[in-house]
Amino acid sequence: MSGHLFYHQLNVPRTVFEQNVKKMASTLLSLGIGEDSCIAILMRNDPHYFEIIEACRYVGAYYVPLNWHGTGKELEHIVIDAKAELLLAHSDLLANFLASGRLDIPHFYLPTPQAVQDAYQIDAALRAECLANSDWVQNFEELYQKSLPISSAPLRFRGMQAYTSGSTGRPKGIKRVQDKQKPDTYLVYKSLANSLMQLVEHDRFYVCAPVYHSAPNALTLCAIAAETIDVYISAKFEAERFLADIQNNAITHIYIVPTMMVRLLKLPLPVRQQYDVSSLKFAISTGSQCPPQVKKAMIDWFGPIFYESYGASEIGFMTLISSDEALIKPGSVGKVLPGGSIKILGQHGKVLNTNESGLIYINLPQFGEFSYTNAEGDCNETHIDGYTTVGDIGYLDEDDYLFINDRQKDMVISGGANVFPAEIEAQLIEMPSIVDCAVFGAPDPEFGETLVLAAVCKKPGELTLEQVHKFLTGKLAKFKFPQKLELHTQLPREDSGKIFKQRLKKTYQNNSQ
Repeated sequence: MSGHLFYHQLNVPRTVFEQNVKKMASTLLSLGIGEDSCIAILMRNDPHYFEIIEACRYVGAYYVPLNWHGTGKELEHIVIDAKAELLLAHSDLLANFLASGRLDIPHFYLPTPQAVQDAYQIDAALRAECLANSDWVQNFEELYQKSLPISSAPLRFRGMQAYTSGSTGRPKGIKRVQDKQKPDTYLVYKSLANSLMQLVEHDRFYVCAPVYHSAPNALTLCAIAAETIDVYISAKFEAERFLADIQNNAITHIYIVPTMMVRLLKLPLPVRQQYDVSSLKFAISTGSQCPPQVKKAMIDWFGPIFYESYGASEIGFMTLISSDEALIKPGSVGKVLPGGSIKILGQHGKVLNTNESGLIYINLPQFGEFSYTNAEGDCNETHIDGYTTVGDIGYLDEDDYLFINDRQKDMVISGGANVFPAEIEAQLIEMPSIVDCAVFGAPDPEFGETLVLAAVCKKPGELTLEQVHKFLTGKLAKFKFPQKLELHTQLPREDSGKIFKQRLKKTYQNNSQ
């Protein structure tokens, strides 16, 4: 087991990593955390994050990654719903969380790493003083360093209990059903290191997306499970820093999302040309669909190393498409992984024909079945004959390549026509004056919904609706043109690139009531 974990100037050999894991596992047991218990993790990117996950494997506990962008009330709902018995957090995040109250479970903190403090401009001293004055908050690092390593072997991996974004209501918990007749899920992660990520001994995997998200969390865990892979973790994504890290550390594998690609491509050409990225062999993208023109530009720059996977927390990684395939099938997210199958269903569960758009249903047994913790009766059509949907709309072409139109919840119905914002956003992000954008529907008395463009410009106030329409002419049908324009200095995005459209829609929803 020769793999190391690297975090800015920190080098954690695998032996040290394992020792910390076993001490943490022993500490969790002493705190009453055991088989089928659950702990909540409120941390930014940090090697300790994965030590905690591995410690959960030793004691047979679930872990719930918390999105630290959430409000105290949002996080409180998740912790209570998950029945978490312990909260582990970075000191600054715990101090922020405690400002709005506390939960009736033990609260522990780990010191916020200096790299995180620098990246997010955190006054850690102020937060530490707050925690020091709370006699019911404990320093987890001090506790586990005093513990003896656990001597027993790991149990079956319970894994992550992820929560949906909650854009249409309160977040739902996704709990993996344990089936002892099937292989341990940890072995699935280990096999994916080779079959999905193409990792071989001594490769170097780099992640800078927030690891509270399912995909970067799972992919990093795959690299760790492979045991001989070096894993580089960065506090956050910064475009030029990303290129420098690849060059300076001879990175071979990266996780990258479309928003990161756009920000990289918008760096001045002289800046881009300073960095050597020739060490890269493999790049994987998940989450939002990558616009074909963005992917082609990245292939032209980095080479044909890009793979895109369509995935969901409920089901796992479902499809894969290579760079060569993407150039032949622009806009596709690929074919279903071996062992899986896809159906496109219309109204009343009717199986649709090739090139007909409907709800995407997938059967992929290797990740196991799941249940929602608080579905509130909205799962009647989620599972049909062993197939599951997460509400995405798309179609299969004549070669069984999957194309995704948009999320069902994001689709806009304007004047009786179905409009997919992702299609419009993919065009507008190419407009030279636009730095970032989001398209969504707002209530309209005549058409039912009208399209709104929220945009961030290179220069404040330089964009008009007339310019937008001129740019889209010949690219999209006119009924897909936004009819309202909002100019923002920043859009509400997470570090992963995911946008909070509900926050943009809220003003219009309030005005319509």
